[in-house]
Amino acid sequence: MKHSVLLDTSFLIRLLNDEDSLHTNAIGYYKYFLDREIILKVSTISIAEYCVRGNFEDLPIRNLQIISFNLDHAKQTGKFADIIFNNKGISNADLKPRAIIPNDSKLFAQAETDKSVTHFITSDIRSKATFSILKKETSPKFEIISIESPFNETFGVLNL
Repeated sequence: MKHSVLLDTSFLIRLLNDEDSLHTNAIGYYKYFLDREIILKVSTISIAEYCVRGNFEDLPIRNLQIISFNLDHAKQTGKFADIIFNNKGISNADLKPRAIIPNDSKLFAQAETDKSVTHFITSDIRSKATFSILKKETSPKFEIISIESPFNETFGVLNL
């Protein structure tokens, strides 16, 4: 099975904004993955977040595999959200009448559930902090790659 990466909304924003300070890094990762035929996945959740301020038509959809949020993702999200809420000291009373589940929990659940996803690509500091909380109590099968570092530093390759 080929491995894949799940792209966070923050990655898409930086990829498509040539004035962003991390645009060059995002382009580097994008090309690196495409050149190595690593499947680029994006969640419908990230697409929704992107479309708040961006246009769907701007997304490089032809190079992305779209993942819809499903029942398996929902069940895993509940487990992840429980860990995150407990570690942040959020009580059951604070979750009533209903819990608002952060999108990071949902995206992480999708990465965890999809057998091919090995990495979650982001620049979001909150995502990285949330992932650190999860790693305290569970062993996610995927890792986070922050595009704050260029791809060649992350993967130890020359940027020729």
